[in-house]
Amino acid sequence: MEISAIKECLSLSEVLQHYNLQPKNNMLKCFMHDDKTASLQVNLEKNFYKCHACGKTGDVIQFIEDYEKISKHEAIKKAGSFLKNIRGTAENLGQTDFSGKKSALSSETQSQNIDIEGGTGNLGQTKISTEKSALFLENTFSYFRKALYCSNPAKQYVEKRNLDNSILEIGYNSGQFHHGERKSEELINNALEVGLLQDKGLINNRTGEKGYSIFANKCIAFPLKNKENEIVSFYFRAIVENKNGKHFYLKNRSGIYPGYPKKDTKKLILTEAIIDCASLLQIKEIQDNYSLISCFGTNGFTEEMTVAVSQLKQLEEIIFCFDNDKAGKEAVKKYAENFRVMNPEVQLSNVELPNKDVNETLQLHDEEIFTKLLEERKFIFSDENVSNTIISTQTIQNTEIEEIVKTTKEEIVKNSKILNLIDFLQQKELLQNLNKLIEKSGIIGEENSRLLLFLIIISYLNKNPLHALVQGSSGSGKTHIISRIADLMPPEDVLRFTRITESSLYNWGEFDLFGKVIIIEDLDGLKEEALYSLREFISNQVLRSSVSIKDKKGNNKSIHKVVKGQFSSLSATTKGETYEDNMSRSFLLAVDESKEQTQRIIHYQNRRNAGEIDRNEQEKAIGFIQKLVRNLKHYEVINPYATKLQLPEKVHKIRRLNEMYQAVIKQVTFINQYQREVKNDFLITQIEDVEQATEVLFESIVLKVDELDGSLRQFFEKLKKFIKTAEKDFIQREIRQEFNLSKTQLQRYINTLLELEYIKQVGGYNNTGIRYKVSYWDNYQKLRVEIKEYLLKQIKELKTEKNKFGSPRIANGSQE
Repeated sequence: MEISAIKECLSLSEVLQHYNLQPKNNMLKCFMHDDKTASLQVNLEKNFYKCHACGKTGDVIQFIEDYEKISKHEAIKKAGSFLKNIRGTAENLGQTDFSGKKSALSSETQSQNIDIEGGTGNLGQTKISTEKSALFLENTFSYFRKALYCSNPAKQYVEKRNLDNSILEIGYNSGQFHHGERKSEELINNALEVGLLQDKGLINNRTGEKGYSIFANKCIAFPLKNKENEIVSFYFRAIVENKNGKHFYLKNRSGIYPGYPKKDTKKLILTEAIIDCASLLQIKEIQDNYSLISCFGTNGFTEEMTVAVSQLKQLEEIIFCFDNDKAGKEAVKKYAENFRVMNPEVQLSNVELPNKDVNETLQLHDEEIFTKLLEERKFIFSDENVSNTIISTQTIQNTEIEEIVKTTKEEIVKNSKILNLIDFLQQKELLQNLNKLIEKSGIIGEENSRLLLFLIIISYLNKNPLHALVQGSSGSGKTHIISRIADLMPPEDVLRFTRITESSLYNWGEFDLFGKVIIIEDLDGLKEEALYSLREFISNQVLRSSVSIKDKKGNNKSIHKVVKGQFSSLSATTKGETYEDNMSRSFLLAVDESKEQTQRIIHYQNRRNAGEIDRNEQEKAIGFIQKLVRNLKHYEVINPYATKLQLPEKVHKIRRLNEMYQAVIKQVTFINQYQREVKNDFLITQIEDVEQATEVLFESIVLKVDELDGSLRQFFEKLKKFIKTAEKDFIQREIRQEFNLSKTQLQRYINTLLELEYIKQVGGYNNTGIRYKVSYWDNYQKLRVEIKEYLLKQIKELKTEKNKFGSPRIANGSQE
């Protein structure tokens, strides 16, 4: 085998595993010198290592040579033997004999139809021996486990669902299990037999080889096991939107998740879904004291599960932990009756969840809540309560809400850390309290700007994300505010860039920028080609390019590369007017550069340095908002008032700004989702949402009307206040000293105002100073008042119309 092939096929992680070396945070103690602290960094993705102490670096072959202190030739031979052993293990994946007896499946299981890519499949169509297929499925799942660690989208989805893959058995079907070195006729046949591949008559246009459709592609996988604890099937959950559904099972589904309960089980927890079961399984106290079985939905307690439960001779209690909805409650009632008939001596109880399901409850609370919920579970056929105090979860929630109503706004924000997220999201003055919580996280002043930026940045959760440009002079804090807003988002969803090269956006994976937040700390550093790709990405949510690559034989060929990007973005710039095309696609916000804001920031900095700011409280506020964002549910929004809202005709690029105005209204409705009506899976906008969005967006609307950008407008207003009358002239030096501006910054302001004919030269000389006068003394404050009155008048008319005729009608998810 060639050296290049060895390097391509043999991973550094496999070599480390052979030598029983386990890096911590990708660091090892260097074996080339006496290393007291770990200084050898390993990059498992790129297969190289580097010692930051002695400077030694290399690839997998070099690692073997250095570690064993052997020659290069011996290292190559040893690497080849490693690879041969690994390949031999992988080939087992395709060498399983499927002859044998037909697996014993329940009549209920055989009659169910399940979703597959391209249609439905009957569970009784394929004869397959569970015993003989176990080895193949075990090896396949071993590959799935490794694939999870190599896929960032899969790892992020698992983290988002609060699942710990170091404890749980979770894999990822990347769709590559039958490619490369693993590919063989036996593997293909076995995969077709169990249903992991589907023969739909596809042909590879490039190679002419037969192609196959991959079942449950881009899904995380959970193993279903038989009585011998062997894997006999899989449950798959899609991590991206799939037109064929979210839940998939292999044909001939059998087995139980997470496995058959222990024979000495006394207390058994039943969940409605596998992810709910996995959520409980990773909690040590539950794992130690209970056995668990997951149903396959509300109608998915199979005959195999029934037999397994009936064989538990020491069983004392079955605890239902189903979804907190109508279907879940009806399923508990049905199964409780069945179990009562089957074994009257077994007690039956139900856990009342505070949220929709187990997994959502885990995301919104600490895991300790399940201990409390299990203690307060209710016996279904008895008035007795397991808890010493007979009090329902609903009573607890009502009590909390009553206490919240009694507290002042300041106390609500102060005590937000002890409120659960649902309470917080159900507050009538949610935006005001959220804004105060944002301030508590470390963003001082900028009340409307910080709230608008928050609404913009969370739009990455929706299909049509928004974007913002924050403009201000150098050192004004524009990068600080977008960075702090980004800190409020789940870290796994945020990408921060200081610069973007011309072609870098084209080189991401197809879904790498899907559902992300992008922070560009300095838009001024981007070249025109990079700005162009960013503009197109923002407008179309996709970049398509034709690129050249080398095939396996080294020949050049062209491919069509697609990068999809459903992301929101925040960018900082000193020259907003330079990016006219970007401005028209983004909200433009100006940093507050007033003396009052400066004093607020200095006061905060002084308090922080004096130890008066509790940084733990700051971190708790950030963590609380991150949890809030993680658990906002995706909804499409309908605004029944959209056709009755108009912007002032003076606005520049009114078409784009109108779309932005409507988008912010939708974002306000989205954040208020726990207080809004849901009809046909659509959130319905209320007048209060329109009013709040108008208040939040007002400054951005004014900036769009004004031909001066934000920082230039602030300078011009201060200039007029300083000279007091249009008759008075001035020179740059006195303005520079009065406003404490740099020469470069002031010259930029002066040049722009001269170009726009807001000021003019009236005399002076270069050596003594050019003298200027204001030639256009506009009434900016009057313009602001006119715009605000115009917008508020519309809202007042809508309220009057609503009181008179009621809310506009909504039919079938659209406005009438």
